Formats: sequence, structure tokens, C-alpha cells
Amino acid sequence: MGNYLPNTDAQRLEMIEALGLGSIDDLYAGVPRELIRAGGPDIPAGKSEMEVFDLMKQIAGKNIVFPYVFRGAGAYRHYIPAIVDTVIRKESFLTAYTPYQSEISQGILQSIFEYQTMICQLTGMDVSNASVYDGASAAAEAVAMCRDRNRLKVLVSGAAHPDVIETIRTYCRASGLSVELIPYTDGATSIDALDGMIDDETACVLLAQPNYFGVIEEAVKAGELIHEKNARYIMYVNPIAAAMLKTPYECGADIAVGEGQPLGMPLGFGGPYLGFMAAVSALTRKLPGRIVGATTDSDGNRAFVLTLQAREQHIKRGKAGSNICSNQALCAMAAAVYMASMGPGGMKDAAIQSMSKAHYLAAELTKIPGFALKYNSEFFHEFVTERPPGIRKKLNGLAYHGFLGGLPIRDGVLWCATEKNTKEEIDRMIALLKEECAHGTAI
Repeated sequence: MGNYLPNTDAQRLEMIEALGLGSIDDLYAGVPRELIRAGGPDIPAGKSEMEVFDLMKQIAGKNIVFPYVFRGAGAYRHYIPAIVDTVIRKESFLTAYTPYQSEISQGILQSIFEYQTMICQLTGMDVSNASVYDGASAAAEAVAMCRDRNRLKVLVSGAAHPDVIETIRTYCRASGLSVELIPYTDGATSIDALDGMIDDETACVLLAQPNYFGVIEEAVKAGELIHEKNARYIMYVNPIAAAMLKTPYECGADIAVGEGQPLGMPLGFGGPYLGFMAAVSALTRKLPGRIVGATTDSDGNRAFVLTLQAREQHIKRGKAGSNICSNQALCAMAAAVYMASMGPGGMKDAAIQSMSKAHYLAAELTKIPGFALKYNSEFFHEFVTERPPGIRKKLNGLAYHGFLGGLPIRDGVLWCATEKNTKEEIDRMIALLKEECAHGTAI
């Protein structure tokens, strides 16, 4: 990044004099004296660059970074080509914000345009926005897009990610929409239950593909049923799985959303991640945030502009459909570079490898007593096993050897594998788990 150059004392004095003030304290003359801390804030003295570096290194040393990861649940360890980090670290791209001055921001605007284009290709949709904060907020924003004064009921699959469900509930609680969960059977959303719940008051239905348990849903059948009632169909999709499964558009979805973290973003505690959104053309003006478009300048050259800015600041608050005011430009840039470098073939290969390795992992795990598959439904790269007694102790035993095992959930244990997991890693973890189960300790 460019150097940060603070003002000198002389420059500060010059500014104070230009304002007709005697000191910086005069800037706070309108603040009640009892609210002002005498002597300024009580913060530690500044440190040198070397001291700060050493301190941050000590803090970072508290992190546990597992070399072997067999857990997903919404955030996944995928291979990230080196070019992704190389490009997004360029100072000209290192921003988290959408630029307004298009005449001097063509590079960033083009990167967002390319991102939107590739998201549309991945989902089959007509239009994509410049991204939102994360997958959960993307799902909630999609529900808000479907709000109708005569349709105030929202149906969400009970097999969707719990955090996504709670975020939707939070949004709907403030906007007067009711949320009902569709039951699931054998790990998949019950189509029969959906048929009995959907009616003329239903604004939209959200299904995850694959769902929280890794199960591949009957998305086409659900779409046909939803459209029979003239409700909107939202699909929450895994972008890697989308490279090999039917696109949301082919399944009849009106809106496709999801968490973009698998597209070139490393695992991180709390992010930053990326929420992608795409929709059919009829819903273009309901998309929150911004849309970057391509046009031509006065000389006929290709140029990029902010085509739509559906921001609540630009209209009366009561008419606003969203209060999203920013986007994840840097994360969207990472996703664009990832998709461009991997290409359709590379992403499909990553999906196929993830799926095949997860099935190999499942086959080996189920040979261990207590780890039978919970559901018989077809799955992508995650699956649920039964939860044997002492599972946390067993997982701690794996962690001691650098293996982050499955996630204990209410229904069992949620396991995951991606293209990063080798057969040798899987076999080693299975051997450790067998020994843990047999002797109570992994050696």
C-alpha cells in the first residue's frame, strides 16, 4: 500500500490558525466538559515497527492451523492458484469498495463486471450484482427481493445452513414476513411437505443445493411445484458444486445466491468472505447493491460504469428494499481471478474430485463401528454419520495429530472432503480413528 504520511505539528498549527482557533481543544468547545477525558484517551504508547511485528507474531501464534481438514459446514478448504493472491495484492485493486468515479476506476469496474459475468455463467442467471457481505446475507436479501404486500409467508428448507436460516429470520422479523421451515426426510427437503405448505400467501421458497447435510436436493421437482403457486424460487448454491450440477436456472430458480468463499478465499475465522447474488432479468431492479455494466465512451471505446445503484440513500427510506450500501470488491476480485484461472474444466474437476474423495471417506468411515451413514440420500462432498459415544474425545485425538475431523451436529457428525484431501490423508485419519475407538487414545 502507499505510505501513510501523518500531518506534522506545523501543519496542524497552520490548519488551526486557518480555522481561527487557538488550539485543537477549541474544536471541542461545544462538547460538555464532563464528557471530555482529561489528558486524552488512556491508551498505551506507540510501538516501533519491529515491536508491532513481534507482538502480532505472538498473537498469531495462538492460532491452531490444521494441516489436514475434514470439516466444511459452510467454509471449505480448496486449492487456490498462486495467481489469485498475486493479483489481488496489487495496490490498484486492494480495496473493499465499489468506486464511484468511473472515469478513473476502469480497472476495478472491469474486474467487477467480469466477476458478475462469470457468476451469471456459473448460475445460468441473466444478471448478477457486485456481491454482498456473505452467503447468509445474500440469502436474506434474496428473500427481501420477493416481498409482496399480498404474500407475506416465506418457506425455507429446514435442511439449509442454520446460520442462513437465522439470518433470514432476523431480516424477516423486521419486515413483517413470517418464516416457516420445511421439514426434511432422510436428509433432504420433503417435497410432500412443501406441497402441503405452499399456498397463495407464499412469497418465496428457499432450498440449498447441496444442503447443509451435503445432500443433493430434488431441485427441479421443487421448482415446478413452487411455480405452480406463482411463488419465487431461491436456490442457495455451493459454487463448486454448481460447476457440475444443473444450474439454478435449469432448476427453475428465480434467484441464485450463495457463499463465494470456495472461489479463491482461504479459510479465516470470521472471514472476510463473499455473498454472490444472481437473478432472472425480470428481477434486475430488485437486486440490492450495485451492478457494473459495459458501455462505450465518446470515442467509441469500451468502458465500464455503475449501471444500477439500488441504494437506500438514493430513495426514500420507506421505499427502499435493502440497506446494503457496499460490496465485497476485493473478495469478488479474488473470485473472478479464481474462476478465470481455473476455467470451467478446472472447477468441474475440483467438484468431481471433492465428490469422489468424500464418497471414499464415507466408505472407509462406515467400516468403523458407530459411524454408519445417517442418511441414504445422494451427497456431494459432505455427509452425516451417526454420532458415537465419546465423539468429542475421538475428535480431540485426531486434532492432536493435526486432523480437524467432522463437526458434531444435532443429527450426527458432519464430515467433508475436497480436492485438497489426498487418499493418504484419508487412510491415515481412518487408522487414527480406528485406534482411538479401540484403545481410547490415538498414537
